[in-house]
Amino acid sequence: MIKDIEKEVKNIYNLFWIFIFASIFGYFIEGLWTFLKKGVLINHSSVVIGPFNFAYGIGAIVLTFLLYKRQKDNFLKLFILGFIGGTILEYLMSFGMELTLGFTAWSYSSKLWNLNGRVSILYSICWGILAIVWVKLIFLNLLKFIKKMDYNIGKKIAYILIAFLILDALLTGIALERSREKNKGIPPSNKFEEVLDETFNKEYLQNMFNNNWGE
Repeated sequence: MIKDIEKEVKNIYNLFWIFIFASIFGYFIEGLWTFLKKGVLINHSSVVIGPFNFAYGIGAIVLTFLLYKRQKDNFLKLFILGFIGGTILEYLMSFGMELTLGFTAWSYSSKLWNLNGRVSILYSICWGILAIVWVKLIFLNLLKFIKKMDYNIGKKIAYILIAFLILDALLTGIALERSREKNKGIPPSNKFEEVLDETFNKEYLQNMFNNNWGE
């Protein structure tokens, strides 16, 4: 039993692990959905190494703060809050990604009732459903699981993961820039760039970012 839910929600350690678990879970769920829908395997990670889809991690944090006091609300209220909150978040994430990286990893331009290709009615409905599932089935159980983890070990792993993800994000940015250069016919200037050309290259990144990274 979690006595002070507000205190636990505002605990950075708990929030970090919610972010990590949601990022990993979202990566595999979206990968499975894509495979069942299109019959292809797509790497939905936000970084070049590891199964981390930050959109789901951020989404979990936002839904947590938005809904943790509303666990007894009915499905309709949760759906409306998730619908609105998720739609705003997805639009901001798309805009922020385009602003910082020059592209967005998704486009709903062909979907019914979309707004600038960043959000659509279908995925807004999905956010509403996800809010219900998050509050009623996942959130408290995940928090209880985190509380059962050995705190000292969990803290050490968290520091390692933070350092790894920072380096991973930097490597992703470097790989994107190098792939753009290669796409323009610029040869590698050192061994490191040669390795990037063989590993995190155009084909690898196109699989991650739905072909939009080089536009």
